[in-house]
Order: sequence, then C-alpha cells, then structure tokens
Amino acid sequence: MNFDWSYFWESLLTPSPQFLKGLALTIIISVIAMSLALVLGLIVGLMGRSKLLPFQLFASLYIWVIRGTPLLVQLVIIYTGFAAAGLFRFEDTDIFGALIKGAVQAAIVGLMLNESAYISEIVRSGLESVDRGQNEAALSLGMTPMHAMRRIIVPQAIRIMVPPLGNSFNGLMKSTSILSIIGVSEMFQVGSTMSAATFKVFEIYMVVALYYLLLTTVWTFIQTAIENTLNVRAGLPPAEPVYKRLFGIRSRKQQTTTTTPALQPADAV
Repeated sequence: MNFDWSYFWESLLTPSPQFLKGLALTIIISVIAMSLALVLGLIVGLMGRSKLLPFQLFASLYIWVIRGTPLLVQLVIIYTGFAAAGLFRFEDTDIFGALIKGAVQAAIVGLMLNESAYISEIVRSGLESVDRGQNEAALSLGMTPMHAMRRIIVPQAIRIMVPPLGNSFNGLMKSTSILSIIGVSEMFQVGSTMSAATFKVFEIYMVVALYYLLLTTVWTFIQTAIENTLNVRAGLPPAEPVYKRLFGIRSRKQQTTTTTPALQPADAV
C-alpha cells in the first residue's frame, strides 16, 4: 500500500465541507463543555471546602465516581444507558433555529461531568495555595466570607489555576475523538467515514492528527496570553514563551522571586 501524497495534500490544504463541519463541531463542543465544566467544577470544589458534612460527602463521592470510571463508559451510560432504563432520553432540540442533535447534547453533558471532577480538584488546590492568613485578615477587616473569597482569595488562586486548567482543555479537545462512539459527527468520525469510503486510511488519519495538533497549538498561544496577562497584573515575570513550551525548552532561570522573612534583631535595651 503506497502513501498517496497528492490525496494527502489535497485533504490537508483544501478539506471537504463535511470535514470542516466536523472540525467546527469539535471546537463548539469543546468550548461549551469546558465552559460548563468550569462552573460545575467551581461549585463542586467549593462544596468540598464547605464546613457542612453533606456537601463534603457529595463532592467526594462525585469526584470518586467520575474520576474512577472511563469517559467512554460514562458517555455510553448517559446517552444509551439512561434511555434504555427509561430514565432520560436526549432528543433532538431546536434552539434559536439550530437543530441540536441528542447525541451532541449527551456529548456535551458527558464531557462536562467528566471534566468538572478534575477541575474541582484544580480549584481546591488553587484555593488552598493561598495563605490562610489572607482570608483571616480579610475577615478581620469586616469582609464577609463570600466577599473575602471573591475579592481576595479567588483573584490570587486563578493565576495558579490557569496552567492546569489550560492542560485540561487541551486534553478535552483531544477527548472529543471518542464521541464517535455515540454517533457524534465530529472531526474524527468524519475522518473515519472518509477513510472507509476511499481506503486512504493513513492519509486521512495524518490529516486528522495535524488538525488536532493545530487546535492544541492555537490553544497554547491563547493560554500563554492569558497567563502573561495575569502575571503582569500580579507584577510577576511573563510566562514561558510559546516556542519553549512547544519544544520542551525550559529555562533554568527562576521565574519567581521568593522572599525569606528576615529575622529582626531585638533592640538593645
């Protein structure tokens, strides 16, 4: 079997409308699922930090179940398992003139639930990285716990949470390739259909891989811009340049300056 270079370049540079629709659907599902997962992950993360035992138990159980089961199994249960059990069925819905298929809805819900469990842990670790003394100082100034969380703790924690959240979104985009199991016509499934019709298996999958690489590379630029913006606001050096991230070049230069409290000698009496 010879590699058809002409077909490869044609598919890469002038992709078919069907392939572009799959690419657009991949981006849309990723962005919507990540946005919803951020909200749900924040709620679950805060529940895990709550002083109320039922909230703590619910957050722990949710994270344990979601992180302990494969995404593929979760998608099948959500889309076909619930319908077979008569609990819930995702139906095609018309929203603002756009037909949203039931499989797409199930895909967004499945990705959102799966990703939110990981995001809740990122939120928890980010909030706990902020010195407790700052929260106590805010409360001593008369702030309510919610006000202190919103004005003091969260702005500092966000800068710490952005890198792992960016990696989560990177992984979520690639995870959309398994949505074909429930019939979502995203980029990978369109590529599979094209390869089955033309028998150009390697050519098509090389094109699919390069487009996934393009998506994650674009996101790397966006993530770096977000990190630089937050670092500038915090008065810190900029994040690693994109080319260093892409090619694994890490500077030995210390990015942050840590200050060690100096012990003040006692005044001579």
